[in-house]
Amino acid sequence: MESLSSRMQGVQSPIIPVVGELIKNSPGTISLGQGVVYYNPPPEALEFLPKFFAEPANNLYKSVEGIPPLLSALAGKLQAFNGIEINQENCIVVTAGSNMGFMNAILAITNPGDEIILNTPYYFNHEMAIAMAGCRPVLVATDENYQLRKDAIAQAITPKTRAVVTISPNNPTGVVYSEASLHQINQICGTRGIYHISDEAYEYFTYNGVKHISPGAFGNSSEYTISLFSLSKAYGFASWRIGYMVIPKHLFVAVKKVQDTILICPPVISQYAALGALQAKEEYLKSNIGAIAQVRQVVLDSLNRLQGLCSITPANGAFYFFLKVNTQMDAFELVKRLIQEHKVAVIPGTTFGMDDGCYLRLAYGALQKETAKEGIERLVQGLETIVRN
Repeated sequence: MESLSSRMQGVQSPIIPVVGELIKNSPGTISLGQGVVYYNPPPEALEFLPKFFAEPANNLYKSVEGIPPLLSALAGKLQAFNGIEINQENCIVVTAGSNMGFMNAILAITNPGDEIILNTPYYFNHEMAIAMAGCRPVLVATDENYQLRKDAIAQAITPKTRAVVTISPNNPTGVVYSEASLHQINQICGTRGIYHISDEAYEYFTYNGVKHISPGAFGNSSEYTISLFSLSKAYGFASWRIGYMVIPKHLFVAVKKVQDTILICPPVISQYAALGALQAKEEYLKSNIGAIAQVRQVVLDSLNRLQGLCSITPANGAFYFFLKVNTQMDAFELVKRLIQEHKVAVIPGTTFGMDDGCYLRLAYGALQKETAKEGIERLVQGLETIVRN
């Protein structure tokens, strides 16, 4: 039996359920852990559900890559918001969330033993997917502000490298990469004959006038750029499991093989809901993300009291801050004590590949302003009490 599970033994356990169990055992804990939003899907998403039920054939399997009306709507959104034109060189595949899109991409472009470059801190599910595919994550540290280091990325490329992964706006740091930085990485990938996998799940979550940039919009990049998107965050669609990927056309057959094997087709009822969500008025995103921006400011104001105790990198995207705590304490041990003694939950930085100190990821998207204020107060007081004593 052991030989059956040996491939999985090197894959880290997902941290969210582990922290969730600690929260469950400490009633009253406010979670600044999981990356979800506080609001629900737009009413338009629910209004499209009767259209699903009105067609009896919708209970049958549908196209592996997604239903045509949704593919058409997504093509319009990609052109209008991302500047990505769907043409003869690329195509859209609807997925069960963008995590599935990432796994599709890795299985389509790699052989066992190949390498994928991740920038640290990385998104843990990316690292896990690479390991599951029998490939090797090559870790490249970002700079002191968690920005990309293009020279270090270029130096990390070997004959076994198949792709460089970027996440902007970033999970877990919240930073947004500049157009110049993403363009440099995209050009390196094109020149070296490897793929650029761009995870853009937080594309709408930018603040202070910062603009989201999609590498798939760069000229002549369609042949080697894989772009991943999700409705989970912006549209409150976490459990509906709808994401999508824009891939080079030459990967379409391989991606369809993976998706047909794992999923057959994305859940059709969720695709109808997604089609409705995309009809939502502009005010839906504007008001909800505006409210998160207000919570972000509350969190920042409180975190500023931790100067000297923590390093807090400016972050103009997503709904995260990544703190470096000035302590020798193990990050997971600190997380446990914060939950058990101060009833506030965050995620340890070790799960994002940060082993050179004590790091914590704080998520603020799931909370209303007053709850967030209480949660961040508990965190500040908890860190002051535990770390200073």
